[in-house]
Amino acid sequence: MSTLARIGREAFRYTPLLLIALAWETVSRLELVSTTALPPLSEVIAAWIDMLKSGELQNNGAASFYRGVSGLVLAIGIGAVLGIGMAWWKTANILLSPLVEIFYPLPKSALIPVTVIWLGFGDGSKILLIFLGCMLPVTIGAFNGARASEQVLVWSARSMGASKLRMLWDVVVPGAMPELLNGIRTALALSFILLVSSELIVAQKGFGYLIGYLGANGNYDAMYAVVLTVAFLGFAADRIYLVITKRVLAWRE
Repeated sequence: MSTLARIGREAFRYTPLLLIALAWETVSRLELVSTTALPPLSEVIAAWIDMLKSGELQNNGAASFYRGVSGLVLAIGIGAVLGIGMAWWKTANILLSPLVEIFYPLPKSALIPVTVIWLGFGDGSKILLIFLGCMLPVTIGAFNGARASEQVLVWSARSMGASKLRMLWDVVVPGAMPELLNGIRTALALSFILLVSSELIVAQKGFGYLIGYLGANGNYDAMYAVVLTVAFLGFAADRIYLVITKRVLAWRE
């Protein structure tokens, strides 16, 4: 497929977004919906540019970026180790499985007051919330992937005299990678949800704080601008992650 055809196909995929944008502007301009509830998209874009020029968007975005990345990196590192460990060592599975089963269905936003009590209103409580919420899908993904590792390869490595650690690194970890990466993708989306939720309630800086502050002061066009910023950042992060995932798993094709 030529580059031009590929670009055309990608552009066609996002046609619904363009139609939604046109409908948004039309509905608002014709006042079919109150402009207070739904400002015209053109005014939202203008507010976004103003916040960009003033640096308000970047300053709050930097705070959110630090919290989100810190919590997610911790969740990926510790969650992957726990998941593979639970699949590889029966004792670890017996000890940790009940904790995972109890906390997985728990609404993670319910932990916001708990993390605030523990670490206060600063960055620590947000990072801890994101870590706790995102660690579980990573752990489960790593566990399922490690358990599904091809036993033939494990037996072959064992018959060739490979140590347990060598089998774990050369056979189990590569076999667990697809499920682990799926778990990380879930955690990536969840990190945005938990970040904005916590910042809406207990923060003095960040995207969530900015959304709440602007909404409370009736600055709805700017509020929508921040909401759309978070949405597009989440979308971009997911697209980039899919590209990385494809390259990481290229050896399986």
